[in-house]
Amino acid sequence: MAPPNDPISSIFSPLISSKKDNAFELVGGKLSVKNVPLLSEIPTNVTFKSFSAVCPSSSGAPAPLFQRAQSLSNYGGFLGFSQKESSDRLTNSLGKFFEREFVSIFRFKTWWSTQWVGSTGSDIQMETQWVMLNVPEINSYVVVIPIVEGKFRSALFPGKDGHMLVAAESGSSHVKASSFGAIAYVHVSENPYTLMKDAYTAVRVHLNTFKLIEEKAAPPLVNKFGWCTWDAFYLTVEPAGIWNGVKEFSDGGFSPRFLIIDDGWQSINIDGQDPNEDAKNLVLGGTQMTARLHRFDECEKFRKYKGGSMTGPNAPSFDPKKPKLLISKAIEIEVAEKACDKALQSGVTDLSKYEVQIKKLNKELDEMFGGGGNDDEKGSSGKGCSSCSCKSENSGMKAFTKDLRTNFKGLDDIYVWHALAGAWGGVKPGATHLNAKIVPCKLSPGLDGTMTDLAVVKILEGSIGLVDPDQAEDFYDSMHSYLSKVGITGVKVDVIHTLEYVSENYGGRVELGKAYYKGLSKSLDKNFNGTGLISSMQQCNDFFLLGTEQISMGRVGDDFWFQDPNGDPMGVYWLQGVHMIHCAYNSMWMGQIIQPDWDMFQSDHCSAKFHAGSRAICGGPVYVSDSLGGHDFELLKKLVFNDGTIPKCIHFALPTRDCLFKNPLFDGKTILKIWNFNKVQLIFSSLISSTSINLPLFLFFKLSG
Repeated sequence: MAPPNDPISSIFSPLISSKKDNAFELVGGKLSVKNVPLLSEIPTNVTFKSFSAVCPSSSGAPAPLFQRAQSLSNYGGFLGFSQKESSDRLTNSLGKFFEREFVSIFRFKTWWSTQWVGSTGSDIQMETQWVMLNVPEINSYVVVIPIVEGKFRSALFPGKDGHMLVAAESGSSHVKASSFGAIAYVHVSENPYTLMKDAYTAVRVHLNTFKLIEEKAAPPLVNKFGWCTWDAFYLTVEPAGIWNGVKEFSDGGFSPRFLIIDDGWQSINIDGQDPNEDAKNLVLGGTQMTARLHRFDECEKFRKYKGGSMTGPNAPSFDPKKPKLLISKAIEIEVAEKACDKALQSGVTDLSKYEVQIKKLNKELDEMFGGGGNDDEKGSSGKGCSSCSCKSENSGMKAFTKDLRTNFKGLDDIYVWHALAGAWGGVKPGATHLNAKIVPCKLSPGLDGTMTDLAVVKILEGSIGLVDPDQAEDFYDSMHSYLSKVGITGVKVDVIHTLEYVSENYGGRVELGKAYYKGLSKSLDKNFNGTGLISSMQQCNDFFLLGTEQISMGRVGDDFWFQDPNGDPMGVYWLQGVHMIHCAYNSMWMGQIIQPDWDMFQSDHCSAKFHAGSRAICGGPVYVSDSLGGHDFELLKKLVFNDGTIPKCIHFALPTRDCLFKNPLFDGKTILKIWNFNKVQLIFSSLISSTSINLPLFLFFKLSG
């Protein structure tokens, strides 16, 4: 069955330990499991050690959890290797396999991972986070999990002639090693779902750098309905738009119980502009990715909000059509810029016609905003909190959150977005009391082989304003303590996996990650009741093995795409299937550590029912990113109770066993099916295949009563 999201006792039930021979044996270059050959032609420098040999004591893990891991110790163990020369990145074969089904998760971008299947070690993708092998000879499954050892993290890679490689890297040329005793963990079980639970339990006990979901409380919003501002406004988000958006839900009978104010609320500016002014007229994601945080409080759009203004006789007018018009114009600019780039790459030397067009479109966008910004905030500084609007009860974010809660009863939580480094481009040096430095970014060899990504291109272009890791705790507390004072109850922390770009002079990616995650966790505990955080763009083992001691919820899929970014009218349907694949298969490992979040969707989207069906049984929160005037309240009635709570399933949804080793997106025949439990039923959903999308089917099997 799926690993439970129930209290700590669910995994701490005592088990009787019995000493048995280990199921794995490494002899003569072959790794066998219960006498069945699994990997062959294993180099002589590879070692296997039992769990008990590596973890003779609890290493700080709770005694009942250690006892559980020990009781299963004969089903798992650690792989290591040694080489003659020390290096900051070492690659070694773990052996080869052929004609054996596997399912795996690999990183296709810096921050996002997805499912892949195959039958040989050479079929594995770069930056694979784990691989599960089907062993029908003994009716069992084996998982191989690359982990962290010392200052190195590891991932799996394809090799030649069926070999599976492990690569261990520090992320710094100053941090080198030549041998590892436990760089990957292997485990066997007859049940693929308990396999993942048992394997990650063993890794948790061994590393003691993270906690399983059963050890942590999930955010209260996990059982509720909410609204996120991103797809409704992008970076144009502002108080009047949010107010009218919440009001539309309330008028429709669906008052959100939580609100996420996404990217667009922060005080950011771009290098070369006035260092004390916010960047103006930003619309689409991408335009803000080289900007840096220069104040800890909200940007001018929110600072100038006056308490009670939305309910008074002179409430500011708001055109619900304006956000979409701004977005459409910004897309025109983006298309023109891409055309210019394409012309340049093809050898065109006279780009004047493109430049004229881009200038014209930017002028039109500026006029739509009202002709530039005002100068009300010139000369203000983000240093300390002396200029923050938390000083005033009747203006800024504090007044706005108060008005929202006063007028829309039941709005329990208001979260805001921020990047792990503060903003996409980090923190502006000299703008705050923190020691921030512009650090050039560099991709690891593994990431160099992943998909081209606008966000990565922009971050590499602008570098990151990195706060010294010794100040990480101060950094997050400075942001979060302010936010908690002005009525914010949590944060969506995005763009998490950028630290590996800038770890060269900070002890490597593991040490830099530890410092930042420790600071973030302490601030979460202090300012947001220990639970008020949604992690995003974090789908790499560094984060899960080092950063989740406190964090208990995170995204398990790429973003919801309401349209195809390349303009393909049919691509939008395929992208919804991609989203389901991400979420279902990623939950197999992420769900052991965090509460899976399947992301928002839009209730009036062409695939809205498809998304609604998956959210109904995903076991997490249900939230939408509807534009103003774009709601399907009849659909929402099927997902949300009148009080804004949801009929949440007990566990988290997972792919059914018959499609574990299939590829529903590409094989042309497999239907993705996911399952979960509510209090009385097994819920089964048939969602997608590569040839039939947008056709949800639900079957309910009553278990008792």
